[in-house]
Amino acid sequence: MVSEDFRKQVAGYGLTTAHIYYRRPDHPWLLQSYVWQNYDLCPKFPELQRFLEFWKSKLEGPLHSVMVAHSKLIKPAELKSLDGEFYLN
Repeated sequence: MVSEDFRKQVAGYGLTTAHIYYRRPDHPWLLQSYVWQNYDLCPKFPELQRFLEFWKSKLEGPLHSVMVAHSKLIKPAELKSLDGEFYLN
């Protein structure tokens, strides 16, 4: 049985981390941060967009800014030429 996370990775999803800054509803001058992480598709980030729409419609703290990092976890193999061989005994 294959996990859903692995299926997403094979389908092209990568691990996306969003550092979200928002204003506190009771103290609008104060910024709070929240870290969101999920598998998502770069560059449109549909999962993150869905989460941010949920945030805007259901939560009180208005968004200030979002910083996004993304990395594909399954990548093509990297081939490197070797100038020599080393044997370990």
